[in-house]
Amino acid sequence: MSETHILVVDDHQDIRDLLGSYLSQHGFRVSLANGGEQMRSQLQPGNVDLVVLDIMMPGESGLDLLKELRTHDDLPVIMLTAMSEDADCVLGLEMGADDYVTKPFSPRVLLARIKAVLRRPKEESPIAKPDSDYLRFKGWELDIHQRQLSRHDGVLISLSSAEFTLLKVFLSHPQQVLSRDELLNLTKGRDALPFDRSIDNQISRLRRKIESDPHNPTLIKTIWGGGYMFTEALQS
Repeated sequence: MSETHILVVDDHQDIRDLLGSYLSQHGFRVSLANGGEQMRSQLQPGNVDLVVLDIMMPGESGLDLLKELRTHDDLPVIMLTAMSEDADCVLGLEMGADDYVTKPFSPRVLLARIKAVLRRPKEESPIAKPDSDYLRFKGWELDIHQRQLSRHDGVLISLSSAEFTLLKVFLSHPQQVLSRDELLNLTKGRDALPFDRSIDNQISRLRRKIESDPHNPTLIKTIWGGGYMFTEALQS
């Protein structure tokens, strides 16, 4: 049986019980929490591998808890969101969530998303190995070991696992045109699907975090008919 530990945080007991039973049947160790207090009591260092986090909860919302998690941890997080909460879902992705599933949902779909997110950091990728633990470019510094992006004034910018991997790919291939297919292969490997447009969405979110004007990007340029290019050379 897998030792992978999933923490489900949702204020609805029927959803907690359903996911607890379903994920356990598929070999996961599962813990359940009805909100922030129970979540914190079960989050010990290295004890949880992924959090399934509902957005709409009384008191502390899922976005509040996600923000708290991202201040000290890059633990994978999948948000549960109602169809009417699209804006909150986008905000959750910008704050560092790795993926989301819309309610009502099939547990089978959530299971597939969980497996995909958990595979990402474990897969070997053809990303070039950086010569330093710190990659610097035009007033920014990416800490490869801590997986943190900081601005020149010391402000830390939250990155999801997907955004971190994408930025690392660009910094490993500066001033090179990379097609969508190349970016998919470099970031997702064998999980990449034909006609996957997620790269465009991730680039849009990444631009909002690192570009001074996301509508007129200068760092990540669109190369019409070619793909994308990170325009800056790395700084020593």
